[in-house]
Amino acid sequence: MSTVRRPADADSAGNARTGSAYADTASAVATVALKDLRQRLRDRSAWVIVFLAPLVITGLMSLAFGGSTTFHTRLAVVDLDHGAAAKGLLDTLRSPQLAPLVSVRAYPSGADAAQAVRHGTQQAAIVVPAGFTAAIAGAAPKPVTVLDNVDYPLQARLAGAVTESYAAQVNADRLAVATALAAGALPADLPRLSAEAARLRLPESTRAGHLAGSELKAVSYFAPSMGMFFVLFTVGFAARGYFTEQRQGTLDRIAAAPVGRSALLLGKSAVTFAYSLAGLATTLVAARLLFGARYADPLGAAALCVGMAVAVVCLTALVIAIARTERQAEQLSSVVVFALVLLGGNFVFASAGPAVLRRLALFTPNGWALRGFTDLGTGVGGLAAVGRPLLGIAACSAVIALVTAVLLRLRRSG
Repeated sequence: MSTVRRPADADSAGNARTGSAYADTASAVATVALKDLRQRLRDRSAWVIVFLAPLVITGLMSLAFGGSTTFHTRLAVVDLDHGAAAKGLLDTLRSPQLAPLVSVRAYPSGADAAQAVRHGTQQAAIVVPAGFTAAIAGAAPKPVTVLDNVDYPLQARLAGAVTESYAAQVNADRLAVATALAAGALPADLPRLSAEAARLRLPESTRAGHLAGSELKAVSYFAPSMGMFFVLFTVGFAARGYFTEQRQGTLDRIAAAPVGRSALLLGKSAVTFAYSLAGLATTLVAARLLFGARYADPLGAAALCVGMAVAVVCLTALVIAIARTERQAEQLSSVVVFALVLLGGNFVFASAGPAVLRRLALFTPNGWALRGFTDLGTGVGGLAAVGRPLLGIAACSAVIALVTAVLLRLRRSG
């Protein structure tokens, strides 16, 4: 007696087979991922490179470049004039506005000040010549001398900037006195006019301002920068692991299984993604807690970390598609890592580089991510900070994935 299968029964059986296939694939992916994760956790070098090294390098760079927030200058001052104009310069240097930046110590002569600067007791010196005040009304101005030490160039620039600013004030005073004399003031009034002019101040001044909400701290830039640099080494770990398993025959055994190579690739990609994301997140959280790094939008920072983890997965696939052996994978991944960090600006502030380097940084996922972290570090939040960087990372990842797919297709057909 024959039986006829109804359409509903056939659909139900098909759905059951499809569900079983998905379950088998998911189980295989989880098995591969857990195996790779256990291997990574047993690898102490991976722990050091991805989690410990970024923190150490971030701390060192924060110490090296973080001095801008605690900048202070020891300045020697020699007053050989003892007039109103020289007193005005000393009052400016000892003003409350400059107190956090400058500490002033008086010296009796230029030779004493020069010796103090030469020995590093003082970092720069300003020498006001005799007759400086009287020269305001004369035709021959008396220049103020700034003594510098090559070991303290920024301090010398500060001393020079303050002196030049005050010299501009003095020149304005000279012009005021000359105008008064031309208007009929008596020569006997010169001392009084000079003293009154020395007490005047230019009505207009400038002050520094930031387009963003706050100044970028060095640690807020170098924490993600170093985190990405070391996380990119994950590309080498994962690619070498792939070829190791290929050499040991693991890939052939998995390929012969019903789930195929796709489960292997998905499992390895999941571990690479999780490992990269954990490394970046650990670096940023530790930099926040230990070194005071700050970002305006934690969710934006998390989104950039996810984007970079995806890019690392795509780069790993590209290295595997190009290389043929473990050694080739190691060498190629090293080239990729250092090319990306040099072009992306991970070692120096990208904004301080030449225009061509800033443009090249836009062709790297880490360059886009650093742009986003820079905006977050200066107080910008939301899509204004991370919108374009996320699109840039996505575009870079898509291009890398496309090239990888083409290379794999060519390899299979070759």
